[in-house]
This record gives sequence, structure tokens and C-alpha cells, in this order.
Amino acid sequence: MPGVSRMLPITDYLLHLLGLEKTAFRVYMLSALLLSLLFFFFRLLGQVFKLCWDFRVTCRRLRCFPEPPGRHWLLGHVSMYLPNEKGLQNEKKVLDAMHHIILAWVGPFLPLLVLVHPDYIKPVLGASAAIAPKDEFFYSFLKPWLGDGLLLSKGNKWSRHRRLLTPAFHFDILKPYMKIFNQCADIMHVKWRRHLGEGSVASFDMFEHVSLMTLDSLQKCVFSYNSNCQERMSDYISAIIELSALVVRRQYRLHHYLDFIYYYLTADGRHFRRACDTVHSFTTEVIQERRRALRQQGAEAWLKAKQGKTLDFIDVLLLAKDEKGKELSDEDIRAEADTFMFEGHDTTSSGLSWALFNLAKYPEYQEKCREEIQEVMKGRELEELEWDDLTQLPFTTMCIKESLRQFPPVTLISRRCTEDIKLPDGRIIPKGIICLLSIYGTHHNPTVWPDSKVYNPYRFDPDRPQQRSPLAYVPFSAGPRNCIGQSFAMAEMRVVVALTLLRFRLSVDRTRKVRRKPELILRTENGIWLNVEPLPPRGPERAGSCLSQAPGPAHAEQALPTPD
Repeated sequence: MPGVSRMLPITDYLLHLLGLEKTAFRVYMLSALLLSLLFFFFRLLGQVFKLCWDFRVTCRRLRCFPEPPGRHWLLGHVSMYLPNEKGLQNEKKVLDAMHHIILAWVGPFLPLLVLVHPDYIKPVLGASAAIAPKDEFFYSFLKPWLGDGLLLSKGNKWSRHRRLLTPAFHFDILKPYMKIFNQCADIMHVKWRRHLGEGSVASFDMFEHVSLMTLDSLQKCVFSYNSNCQERMSDYISAIIELSALVVRRQYRLHHYLDFIYYYLTADGRHFRRACDTVHSFTTEVIQERRRALRQQGAEAWLKAKQGKTLDFIDVLLLAKDEKGKELSDEDIRAEADTFMFEGHDTTSSGLSWALFNLAKYPEYQEKCREEIQEVMKGRELEELEWDDLTQLPFTTMCIKESLRQFPPVTLISRRCTEDIKLPDGRIIPKGIICLLSIYGTHHNPTVWPDSKVYNPYRFDPDRPQQRSPLAYVPFSAGPRNCIGQSFAMAEMRVVVALTLLRFRLSVDRTRKVRRKPELILRTENGIWLNVEPLPPRGPERAGSCLSQAPGPAHAEQALPTPD
């Protein structure tokens, strides 16, 4: 026993402290526990030392990158890059002095490399998803809502889903959606006319109205479902709007970053879970009902029954098979449908709202677009755009593209490098660093876009092509993970802008200041308020226009019962 008690002298003291009789078994067990604790302590100490050493090495490797002035010892550059108008103005000031890559700090320990030049974006955007995957830190809050859709998945799963989803955005699939784009724009315009008296002018928040319109069109294109949400909000649409707001709010509350605290101890977390359940239940019900019909009828009969109808997003995904003949699971389809609803409505509504703002701000460009659409519609009985008409709107397209340059819906995307990446000038982005590819910064870089603050649609004149890098203009990202739905978004934007200018004259409401607010997308602090003035009828054919026949609440065709 004396030899045993001398294994660790502290064991006697601990046994005495605990009021336990000293036995060989207790001494051995307590000694083993203490040795284990010592082992884990020194192991943790070693890991902390390694982290500190790696951080020191990384800091040394980052010294070659310029930092903006005014770094705070605790906050880093956070106070400079606030998500508001002042933050964007600060970013522009930095861009005027630093034109390629910028080292910014979040707090004292998190370095970010902000890439703002096409030549420096190229090595990161062009890298495979394995070398430069999306950084989970910036996207993890969306995971419970969107699952493993294209936005958040990676590796082999992302590659497989990308291959299977590509046919859903083929021109032959998109062409029938034109009727939906026309119809949804008509409904929005009917609503505007209802609020306008004869020949009067009223101010509308474009973000509010356009967002509902894009949600309406997406629900019809994805699910063949008409919830009539532009007239009366449904539970599903309300849940999507609430989820977007909750994700943004969570980003600015550090104590909400811990999942357990957020989901179980906060009101926002409970609302988030409830809204997720609403969205998932709706999507799952549509998928399961459609899957049952497909199995009962067989693919051939099911497709035959669809003849003359628009093949929607869910239909395409249910029929999709990979090279091994394997289908997407219901969970996979739900994730992709939820992702498309989220990405499609927010980004398109932002792009549309800013495009209408710019055209309201510059009446000479607005009038030129109006003349262009009037020429396309000349002699037509219905005010309805068809797919082939889109190529007849070059100036309208130029105006939309310049607006997307000046006000990109997504201002930045993030990548975490899993390997060292070499830049054109020989400098190295160290492995493990988060890179922020600033779309806003690239679009406002004075060395890439002279007079970048000026709205000039002629930058995109196809008859006067300019020598620019393909990565100078990336509103839909670029590389392997570029936006799969960009043709869908551009088609919808051209239809809505053209029909809006055909029927209304827009001007900026000078009583409401527009102040930008970059969140998940580029919004404003208090909306984009434009004065809307109805234009007189074009001619006798106006009586048979689509606008006069736009479906209202009473006779809108529905694929499923409207939810309460």
C-alpha cells in the first residue's frame, strides 16, 4: 500500500477531501483519472500552441497583401464594412486606392482576402469545387431551410445535382414560362391601376410589389401552383419572406450563432423552425402527390397527360435520372425546389427593382426603352411578349445589364481555399483562408470600369464591344458554380421591365431617400419608392390587351386548392 499511495501524492489529499477510505483500487483509479486529465490538458495545450503557431505563420504570409487604414485592435475592419450605405461608400473609397486584393480583418483573429479585380478573381472562381468550396461559415444558417440543394451542397453530390438540373433550364423548358412571366406582370399592373385613379400618379415601393410578383411567378414555374399571393398572402409565401428576414437578422446577433441557443432559447429560432416546417410541408406534399401520379400512370402516360401544359420544375426533377438510371430522392427534389424559390425570388426582385429605379432616374433611357418595346408590340392585339421577342430588346437588355453592374443583387460570394492558390502577380493565397469575391467591388473597380458610379447602358452595346475580361461583369457569378438560373432570371426581368414601361411612366419619389443595404441581397433601408403614372392606351388594339384580361382573384387557374 505505501508503494501504491506514492504513485501520485495528490491522490491521498483528494481521497481525504472526498471523505473516502484509501484503498488500492481507489488510488489506482484516481491516479489513472488524473493522468488522463493531464494527458488531455497537455494535448489541448499542444493544439492551442499549434493553432497559435499556424496563425503566426499565416499572418506572416499575409503581410504581402495591403490592408485598409483604420484597423481597430479588437474589431478589425468591421466598423468600416457595415451592411449599410456608409459601409458601401467606405468600400468605394478603399477601391479607389486598392485595385486588386485587400486584406480585411474581422476581429483580431479572422483574416479575409477581398478580391476586387477580374485577374485575381479568376484563379479562385476557376478552381474546382474541391479546391475552393463555398465557405460554410457564411452559408450555414440556410442549411435547415435549403438542405443540400445546389447552393449549399459540395463534392460529388453537387456535381451530380448540377448535371441533373441543367436540363431544367434549357431554352425549350424556359420558353413556355414566358406566359407565366407575362401573366404575373399583368397581375401586378392591374393592382397598380386599382390604386391609381384616372390619370393620377401614385408612389409604390418596388421591392414590395416586385418581390410578390417574382414569388408568384416562381410558385407557378416550380409547382404549377397559383396561390394568388400578389392579392392575398398565403402561409407558404409568408413563411419564405419570414425565413429570409430571420436569416439576415441572425447574422448580426453573435449569441444566435450557436444552434442550441438559437433554435431552443430564442423567439426568432422558434419562428424559424415553424416557418421551415411550413415551407417543407408544402413542398413535400406537392412532390409526393406528383410522384404518386407518375408511378400510377407511368412516365409515358404521365407525359402524354402533360401535353399542352407547361412542364414545371418539379416535373423535370421527377423525370431526371443520372447515368446509372438513378432518380433524385424526394428529399433531394425538395432541397432543390426550396433553393430555387429562395434564390430565384430574392435576387430577381432585387435586380428588377434596381433596374426600374435607374430607368426612373434617367428618363431619356426610359423613353428609349419604351420606344423599343412599342416597336415590338406594333400591330399586335395582345400586349404579350414571346420568347423570340427578347432578342428584339437590345437596349432594354443593355439597361438591365448596366443596372446589374451598378447594383448587383448578390454583392459578394465566399470561398475557403483548401489548397494554396497562386495569383497572377506570384503572391499566394494561403490554404485555409476565406476569400470574399466582391462582385460589388469588381463592378465598381475604377481600373476595370472607368466612371464606375455613372449609369451608362452603352457599356454593354453589342455593336461596340469593349475589351474587358469576361470576369469584369459577374452578377450571376462565374466558373463551375455560376448561377444555373441566369437565363430564367434575365428572361423574366426583360419581360417585366418591357411591359412596365409600355404601360407606365416612372419617376423617382424625391421625398424618400434611397439608401442601399447589402444583406443576403442588395436591398435598401426603406424600399425603392417610385412614382407611377399610367400611360394612355396605345390604340384600338389596346382593348384586347393582356392587361385588361389579367386573371384576378376570382378566376385565376389553380393546380391545387389555395391554402388558408
